[in-house]
Amino acid sequence: MAVRMCPAFGRSVFIPATTMRWPIRNCNFLVQNCVLDPNNSRKLVLEVKEKLAKDYHSLPQGKNGRDDEDMIYWFLKDRKFSVEDATAKLAKAIKWRRGFGVSKLSEESVKNIAETGKAFVHEFLDVNGRPVLIVVASKHFPAVHDPVENEKLCVFLIEKALSKLPDGKEEMLAIVDLRGFGTENADLNFITFMFDVLYSYYPKRLGDVLFVEAPFIFEPIWLLAKPLLKSYASLLSYMCKIGEMFLLPLDEEQETGVEEFNSCIELFV
Repeated sequence: MAVRMCPAFGRSVFIPATTMRWPIRNCNFLVQNCVLDPNNSRKLVLEVKEKLAKDYHSLPQGKNGRDDEDMIYWFLKDRKFSVEDATAKLAKAIKWRRGFGVSKLSEESVKNIAETGKAFVHEFLDVNGRPVLIVVASKHFPAVHDPVENEKLCVFLIEKALSKLPDGKEEMLAIVDLRGFGTENADLNFITFMFDVLYSYYPKRLGDVLFVEAPFIFEPIWLLAKPLLKSYASLLSYMCKIGEMFLLPLDEEQETGVEEFNSCIELFV
């Protein structure tokens, strides 16, 4: 079994699985396959909606609020259609959104930190119709950059990626460019924040995380970070579905300064 990245950020790379120095699980992050009668699903959505109105009446309404039926249904799926669990998790998420100021985030509010080029949402969807979030780890400097601004950029880009979801699509893809990664780029606090946000407030929205050219120095960072990632630890891998390809043309004029590339990643067994 091997992973080929062709050409990954401008050149071809072939990585035999036997050379990987840390354990990687072949595991995709899949939406729970729960099939319910539409009428019963609707009933559960209304139950959660009524429970939120009764027990959390001070929470905001509208899009991403306590009466947002699409959001209620998504959290029901995440909690395996348990009304109690979905209500509790959704109430926590709505409270967090209000406290964090998610609705106030904008291109302008994250402009300065975004100009570092450390992360951005790609202009195009991948070939599976998913929005693509690209992270350039070598441009992240926790000793220099304001951690609050880093967190704002993270949430803004998640929101931006999800806003690009086509009808019928539910997940996004993340590609992490680890070329040039060093200890000065390691940030366990930010990693913990990011995956806590994804797990608690954007459940099952991240489909795959693909690493590009992870250096040897990444191994100890990975070993420290993995226990902090909850259920997402199994999602981080070099692997994707057999035969799956991601074609990502970059605009030459892109302001992030990331070099133009066409990337395709295939899994061979």
